[in-house]
Amino acid sequence: MVCMGNMDWEQLELNPRIIAAVKKANVKSAREILSLSGPDLQRLTHLSKSDVQHLHTAVAISYRRHSPVTGAVYICTEDSFPIKRLRQLITQQARLRPELPQALIRSIRFSDNIYIEHAADLGALQACVSQRVPILLSRGLVRLVVVDSVAALFRSEFQADEGIERARHMLAFAATLHRLSHNYSTPVLCINQVTDVMDGPDPAHCNFGLVDNKVLPALGMAWANQVMVRLMLLRLPGCVGTGEQGGTSALRRLEVVFAPHLPRASCLCGVWEEGVRGLPNRPRSVTNSVTKRLETTGELGLNDGT
Repeated sequence: MVCMGNMDWEQLELNPRIIAAVKKANVKSAREILSLSGPDLQRLTHLSKSDVQHLHTAVAISYRRHSPVTGAVYICTEDSFPIKRLRQLITQQARLRPELPQALIRSIRFSDNIYIEHAADLGALQACVSQRVPILLSRGLVRLVVVDSVAALFRSEFQADEGIERARHMLAFAATLHRLSHNYSTPVLCINQVTDVMDGPDPAHCNFGLVDNKVLPALGMAWANQVMVRLMLLRLPGCVGTGEQGGTSALRRLEVVFAPHLPRASCLCGVWEEGVRGLPNRPRSVTNSVTKRLETTGELGLNDGT
């Protein structure tokens, strides 16, 4: 078990030789391990580089399992990070999670656990995910990586006749993300745009798996084939209210387009000041005309959106 004070090293899957070296160096807490760089930990414990890597990884995994708060890395490639929206979400956490003790929510400094990086070109993006992000993951400081967006840099840095070169860089970037996800058991969320398909020889095969929307991923199938789970968020006509707070939001639908472990399903949702909320099967605030259209297209009656 990991705690802020002493740590039970025998609970970790480590070579007894590594545990003995750590105890001899008088290192007692997970935070102390994670705060030290690899070279510093080597000098302190006299362990090899590979042993220190194993130690960092084992402590980080255990620390994440027992820590009540974990962080995220948000990598921007287009606009600046929406800091005003983040502050709004933080102030509304009590409304979003009324089932939690208010004292607990007030005690958490959410902004301290979010690491923001802006990558202006592909070189900076690759350096970020291959060098800086692994440091945060190995120290147990974050458990989520968000890239917003993938398409921006790949579309702007390559010409139309450089498809092969673009695909090569894209596959290298995807391989790096897969390694991060596998090595640190970390979900990676990549935001990508889609493009409308106006016409084509076979429009039925150009809808990205969406019956009512003829769209394609902006980076084509070369990128689409790299992802494990594909989600689509659609904005629907009409607005819906929260009821208690009296606010309104545009009606949206979140759909599982592809996932090896999930059924093809979707749910209705809305975005308010406090964040995203699922909606019941038939949101009362939706206008009658919109409700009739949703019933006709089969967009209602799916699940409760929770």
